[in-house]
Amino acid sequence: MNNALARTFGFGSLIRFAMPNIIMMIFLSLYTIVDGIFISRYVGTLALSAVNMVYPINCLEMAVGIMLATGGSAIIARKLGEGKQEEAQQDFTLLVLVSTLVGLFFAIFANLFMDEILHLLGTSENQYAYAKLYTHILVSFGPAFFLQTAFQTLFVTAGKPALGLFVTICGGVANMLLDYLFVAVLPFGLAGAAYATVVGYLIPAVTGLLYFSLQRKGTLYFVKIKVDFGMLWKACFNGSSEMVTNIANAVTTFLYNMLFLHYYGEDGVAAITIVLYFQFVFSAVFFGFALGVSPVISFKYGAKNNLQLRKIIRYCMAFVTLCSIGTYLISVVTIEPALGVFTERGNRVFAITMEGFGIYALSFLLMGISIFASAMFTAFSDGVVSAVISFARTFVFLVGMLLLLPTLIGKSGIWLSVPVAEGFGIIIALWYLVRKRKIYGYA
Repeated sequence: MNNALARTFGFGSLIRFAMPNIIMMIFLSLYTIVDGIFISRYVGTLALSAVNMVYPINCLEMAVGIMLATGGSAIIARKLGEGKQEEAQQDFTLLVLVSTLVGLFFAIFANLFMDEILHLLGTSENQYAYAKLYTHILVSFGPAFFLQTAFQTLFVTAGKPALGLFVTICGGVANMLLDYLFVAVLPFGLAGAAYATVVGYLIPAVTGLLYFSLQRKGTLYFVKIKVDFGMLWKACFNGSSEMVTNIANAVTTFLYNMLFLHYYGEDGVAAITIVLYFQFVFSAVFFGFALGVSPVISFKYGAKNNLQLRKIIRYCMAFVTLCSIGTYLISVVTIEPALGVFTERGNRVFAITMEGFGIYALSFLLMGISIFASAMFTAFSDGVVSAVISFARTFVFLVGMLLLLPTLIGKSGIWLSVPVAEGFGIIIALWYLVRKRKIYGYA
């Protein structure tokens, strides 16, 4: 077995190994943003606000998809580290099948109850037609979305992060080009943006299916299905922190939409959509790095290589700290010129965004450690600690602040909620990092 996870990592080689995943996650967030740019510029900011009203549906899909992918990946990588390659391949095959079936379930359920879901999300009368059109197209390709999500992580687990990056870039470039063709050139409007996104899902999904079906020399490929409900339960439990993060994103996006509708109207929803696009990019750095190094941590832990494990955790903490400072500085420097790409300078959406972004951006200084800590404990198959960190940071503290601060101090409280929640979150993460250091051998 020739596994790239088995080598000895230094700081540079670890960053190089994780870099394809970082670039992949940034690229994924960027082509989501390109969708937003074309929608805002060619369809209108009302359509952009409608897309954000239904974003919680995407978060729920992502919650289940990432739960299966990251939780299962940690089990697979640990078994590879223990030399149990056949078991790892069986788990891998089952995980891909289940991801496909869950995607199919989402597609059927969402289309059957579309009107009820959109009403539940608080979609306004003006936003309704846009929201229904966009959601119908995207959820109908649920299996492709779930497979794309699975292969983003599983290419790394198979020791092929560069291939995962390549197919993601291909999907992203296709999405961007089709956005231009379908929205800017052809009169397809919001439907064109949705179909461009679907093509972005299909390229990595189909490529992953073909690659793991046809190549038989790597560490992972499809084998005869062996149903193991115990493994699936462990994968779901182990990946529950990532699920919690995305469910929390759904809830907090809903709260943002309601609060901004109340204080600013539909222009406010468009403004927070643009701000969340910035968050997608900068948090993608941390999520990409965490997903990229997690299989390495799982492998070294499974192989009981504590010396390497200690060094790897130190490298990770140093990298995350540097990135936290860098992302904050970049965000405050680039916000004004970047905002002009979405909407005209001087209009109400532009003014609302600039009003609160300086406060919101403080969260970029704080989120990295918590994101990495949660992913690290997932890699150790400690789903409880991982879930507690994610649940506290993204749900308890953030939802609490969104409900409390606007009531106390008005509009400024909405913007301040995220950095305050991240501040409490990093305290929880650091406490667990110190408390568990001897248990997992990275002291």
